[in-house]
Amino acid sequence: MPEVSSYEPGTFCWVELATSDAKAGQKFYTSLFGWDVKENSMGDQGIYYTFQKKGKDVGAMYDEKNAPPHWNSYVSVANVDASAEKAKKLGGRVVNGPFDAMDLGRMAAIRDPQDASFSLWQPKKNIGATVINEPGALCWNELMTNDINAARKFYTGLFGWKLKESPEYTEANVGDQPTGGMMQITKEMKGMKPNWKPYFAVSDVDATAKKVKSAGGQIHQPPADIPKVGRFSIVSDPQGASFALITLSPQ
Repeated sequence: MPEVSSYEPGTFCWVELATSDAKAGQKFYTSLFGWDVKENSMGDQGIYYTFQKKGKDVGAMYDEKNAPPHWNSYVSVANVDASAEKAKKLGGRVVNGPFDAMDLGRMAAIRDPQDASFSLWQPKKNIGATVINEPGALCWNELMTNDINAARKFYTGLFGWKLKESPEYTEANVGDQPTGGMMQITKEMKGMKPNWKPYFAVSDVDATAKKVKSAGGQIHQPPADIPKVGRFSIVSDPQGASFALITLSPQ
């Protein structure tokens, strides 16, 4: 099991589902990925549901009535206050925070200049996901943006990412370790808004996509091959939160 004990600053470290129906979300994701759920009381703010795999944290969920259901991606940083200020200077917006999440860490919610949302996480007791890059766990985060050049400039300025650029795709690296990617929204993707999307590894993307559909979700991109990477599918849960599935090719 690829367990994690720390994240280099600039690395995606956590994903969190804001949903309109936590009970339905719990049923869907525990069935789809075999996750367990740990309930954590947040007092008058309700319940924070931690998704776990064999006792290791893989992500979380909470009820959100004031926004469409969506997955949010977190990037680990050394100093969240400094990173939030830097995001503003680079043309982004601080939507919430920075603030302390009890004694677990300190965070801020950000929107980039194209309005894609993500969060910053300065770890204290909680580093984020403690297992990644295996079936049933987070393995990638991908930005769809309407201005790839502006996105490259913003994120390299904010996180110091080293980019591997091609006409079709931009890979973001922390040092020599890949952490995410970026793609330009094309005319064929009419109506798509800039967003960060999490990818979850699965052992059989075709079977898992069918399971999504049978459980009331939708398949937006049927399973397709990415040469030298794997086979992927873009789906959404019954409440409408979008995410990706991927079966990675043997390295």
